Amino acid sequence: MTVVQLVDAQVRDLGDGVAVARALPQLGRRTVGPFVFFDHFGPIVHPPGHGLDVRPHPHIGLATVTWLFDGEITHRDSLGTHQVIRPGEVNWMTAGRGIVHSERTSPAARAAGGRVHGLQAWVALPLDAEEVEPAFAHHGADEIGAGDVDGATLSVVAGTAYGHRSPVRLYAPLFYAIATLPAGGRLAAPTGHAERAIYVVDGSLTVDGVVHGAHRLLVLGDGEVVMSALAPTRVALFGGDPLDGPRHLLWNFVSSSRARLARARDDWKAGRFPPVSGDDGELVPFPD
Repeated sequence: MTVVQLVDAQVRDLGDGVAVARALPQLGRRTVGPFVFFDHFGPIVHPPGHGLDVRPHPHIGLATVTWLFDGEITHRDSLGTHQVIRPGEVNWMTAGRGIVHSERTSPAARAAGGRVHGLQAWVALPLDAEEVEPAFAHHGADEIGAGDVDGATLSVVAGTAYGHRSPVRLYAPLFYAIATLPAGGRLAAPTGHAERAIYVVDGSLTVDGVVHGAHRLLVLGDGEVVMSALAPTRVALFGGDPLDGPRHLLWNFVSSSRARLARARDDWKAGRFPPVSGDDGELVPFPD
């Protein structure tokens, strides 16, 4: 079979007009390759004077990657980073032994209001990199490998796909690409990876004659998988080798060790994580 599992993202209301569709993790599917978390947020339309306010919160043992279709988000972290991300750009944050960050709408964008729409994924770090020094990298749209394949427009966010290589530094092989297909367009998913998935952002497509719409994750089997767009359609394609051992999630923390998760929890509650420069006021509390 070319599709071995279907997962419908669960829509969650985070309040203040923000809704996310969470494709990973779910009870029936925890991971695809090293990807342990996959959120689709928006489209959110903020009236003038309103915006995103994700207060400072911590991570360990993973890398986060943000991709926008519309709008902008200002990232700040405990390394002193202050970076605005816009469509076509990549923010890749390696948490390693621990980092704190916030994601907000800038004052200028907040005053104007507008639309925000994007994806955020978490990639579990391999065992030998779980406790690396935290790091942050931003790559502009001109650095991200893009092109056309069989009429589809592609951006390679991370790894290598369709003959393009992303500049993002990785600790383990994976691929992550965004594709836009016109109505009637066809595209084969990348091969050469043990685990692969297609997430339908918007539009609709068919695989093996079965129709799939927005917010659906298709976990793929072996062999060639070709999707056909029934309407203008955007998809995320991602995957890689299976994780090199079990991973546990606790809130925003990922680790191979439950004891390490408990230590991260205690450190956050006790205020032992570093502050976010320029955004060190109200923090997200641990959800007891």
